[in-house]
Amino acid sequence: MDTPLELLGGRLWAFYLSLFHFQSFLSRILPHPIEILLRRFHCLVAVSTWCASLTLSAPSGFPSSGNGLWYTSPGTVWEHEYLPVGNGYLAAMLPGGTLQESTQLNIESLWSGGPFQDPSYNGGNNIPSQHGQLAQDMQNIRQSIFSSPSGTIDNIYELMTPPGAFGSYAGAGYLLATLDTSGTVANYARWLDLDEAIARTTWSQGGATFLRETFCSHPIRACVQYVKSTNVLPPLTYAFSVDAERGLPAPNVTCFNNSTLSIRGHVSNPGMLYEILAQVEAPGGTTACSSVPGSGPPNATLNVNGASEAWVTWVGDTNYDMAAGNAGFNYSFQGPDPHDSLVTILASENLKPTSYSSILAEHVADYRSIMGPFSLSLGQTPDFNTPTDQIVASYRRNVGNAYLEWLTFNFGRYLLTSSARGTLPANLQGKWAHGWNNAWGADYHSNINIQMNYWFAEMTNMDVVLPLFDYFENTWVPRGAYTARVLYNISSGWVAHNEIFGHTGMKLGNAQWANYPGMLFGQMIHTWDHFDYTNDIQWWKSQGYPLLKGVASFHLEKLIEDLYSNDSTLVTAPCNSPEQLAITFGCAHAQQVIWQLFNAVEKGYAAAGDTDTAFLNSVLSKRAQMDKGLRVGWWNQLQEWKVDMDYPSDTHRHLSHLIGLYPGYAIASYDPALQGGSTVNGTFLNYTKEQVLAAAETSLAHRGNGTGLDADAGWEKVWRAACWAQLGNESEFYKALTHSIERNFAANLFDLYNWDSIIFQIDANFGYSAAVLNGLLQVPDVASIDTPLQVTLLPTLPANWNTGYIKGARIRGGITLDFTWNGGELASVIFTVDDNIAGREREIVVNYAGQVIGRFRTGGGLVVNLS
Repeated sequence: MDTPLELLGGRLWAFYLSLFHFQSFLSRILPHPIEILLRRFHCLVAVSTWCASLTLSAPSGFPSSGNGLWYTSPGTVWEHEYLPVGNGYLAAMLPGGTLQESTQLNIESLWSGGPFQDPSYNGGNNIPSQHGQLAQDMQNIRQSIFSSPSGTIDNIYELMTPPGAFGSYAGAGYLLATLDTSGTVANYARWLDLDEAIARTTWSQGGATFLRETFCSHPIRACVQYVKSTNVLPPLTYAFSVDAERGLPAPNVTCFNNSTLSIRGHVSNPGMLYEILAQVEAPGGTTACSSVPGSGPPNATLNVNGASEAWVTWVGDTNYDMAAGNAGFNYSFQGPDPHDSLVTILASENLKPTSYSSILAEHVADYRSIMGPFSLSLGQTPDFNTPTDQIVASYRRNVGNAYLEWLTFNFGRYLLTSSARGTLPANLQGKWAHGWNNAWGADYHSNINIQMNYWFAEMTNMDVVLPLFDYFENTWVPRGAYTARVLYNISSGWVAHNEIFGHTGMKLGNAQWANYPGMLFGQMIHTWDHFDYTNDIQWWKSQGYPLLKGVASFHLEKLIEDLYSNDSTLVTAPCNSPEQLAITFGCAHAQQVIWQLFNAVEKGYAAAGDTDTAFLNSVLSKRAQMDKGLRVGWWNQLQEWKVDMDYPSDTHRHLSHLIGLYPGYAIASYDPALQGGSTVNGTFLNYTKEQVLAAAETSLAHRGNGTGLDADAGWEKVWRAACWAQLGNESEFYKALTHSIERNFAANLFDLYNWDSIIFQIDANFGYSAAVLNGLLQVPDVASIDTPLQVTLLPTLPANWNTGYIKGARIRGGITLDFTWNGGELASVIFTVDDNIAGREREIVVNYAGQVIGRFRTGGGLVVNLS
């Protein structure tokens, strides 16, 4: 029976939970002490079991660099307060509990839908017998667009198919670690160490001090949770539950052996198989696995007694196989039962009972090998006296806080390192998701989101991008070639429109969500960038260039003559500017990126060893004839479509027609000799670069601050910030950047789709880091290898960042760059060229404060000091 105190605590807790959902809002409209009041109330609520210390000082184990997130109470809301760990293959979210830690688990390939759920799943494609009719439908649609007075039509339903079992990335349940102890909790703290990629929780209770630490190791493809006490550990139980994992069917939980739980289940019925093996080590103690009686699926627990310390290691996988997504495997994506491979991992020499310290050391060394080559300082002063949630709550747009801004930058890099190095690339939530059905399926949106995930990877010297290209090659290419033939009547190359199980068809619904095959070029720009930054010729020949050539081949056939303007240019039709309603032709984003794609073909042709001169000549010919997607409209804006139908009040979240400003270069490196010569209403125009940039600025200003009627997302704000930086506008850059933190970043620094939502969407976490970088260092691509690269240092340096440095940045041409600034002024600059650039030497022009401060031509091993 509950005591009166416990009953009171329960009622207070219910009230607290209702109040909590208003906390973010309250913290922005009420004075800063509201956070303290809520925490004191939280302490009162939990008085029957624990009361976190209100001493506001970072825990003793917090990194001395200040590079971490710390809190004085456990998390209660997954999206707002839990802390993430991951290794790419696996991920986990931690509330930082005491008596019980409820660790929410993820396996990177655990997806509902697809052929696992529906054997007839065909990636949203039409059947071959429809080829002829679709070709006629496509021709009719194009004729309708060109004959329409407005150059637009209402729908393209003939080309669309039902999405089928599209599915969603799904959570994998909860690992529950329960200590049999009681008493008041004191001296509580939890933190995420971004120097070591470890989540830690510490507290005192019953005369003992406890430490729990959790990490996911990439070298051993496993996650580890360790717990110790200053006394002998109280009895410890490990169990598994899906009760809090919305929609996931209950699995079979059994004893694999006396120290290992086996969790086997399906994401749906029918659906993908998954297994998790959780093995416990308990030096000085005993372990036992026991079945739990009851109805329903089998259940079991692991029990530890008398140990001085204990750690549980879990591994997990599914029967998904990305390499089985082709015609030879009937697009099944069906792989072997994961059990044997998981047993092999647990039997590894690196997981012997005495090896916890070596596992930990290996994990930290591996993590630092990815993060360490690059570092950034914004002149920040670490705050060891204010918990991270309070720092976030008190943050204000335009006022800023260099420490939080630096921390958020590092957190973005941490998330990418922790989610991108698996078999699959980082998805719309990285690799962290809970529940069976997540927002937008947590899929691979190809209109901007997956690109934004990787914007900063190359420049911050992170070796994490190769799974992205494996995903393109194995998931999109095989069925994408079929889609090209059947839907577009194109015999060369491939095309895709979205998703993990090779969903290459055009999803039935409104064209604004489905009709953007053009954004696939943006993915291929990543392949060119990887080569341009690394000079990895072997990879370029084997994977990068073939991907690029496939997409370019498709678009050589897809471009058609503009019979609306009758100006002899080539355009895409039908097209939608991503998530805009108009179905038209010559969408600016598509024209700009196809032009960049064709440039990449020419720039990479010789290095790839390609001898297909007919292909190259076709690329050069059609590039010269194509519309370049750059027109100044009636209110001096850069047009989003070839037809001048933009309106000044459009605050749409996407900036698709500005993709050539950032992350592309069709605008940023505009060259009238290559891109000029547009005909508008019969008048020949040849815009200057200043005119094009001014039109882009007009469009950007009218697009608003990222809080339009259609959305209030973080990713749209950071994209705006990066674009303002590219235009050299420091005040608008910093305003947009700080607006994103104030409006969209939760207490755990996860980006929320709307400021008051529980929808986590990771692209703004990644896009934020890219935007910060673009405010400090810009090296936009150029159309030709012979065109000098323009390096601009500190283009939009905010006053709050008046002292700092960047070390280990990578720029195009295989160059490492280190530079420092002091008192808002550039202090030192050193360029170091790789040894392996033979045949790819580049001219470099270095700009600072509107002046050229250096010029040089690269050579293998060259060091240039402009200090």
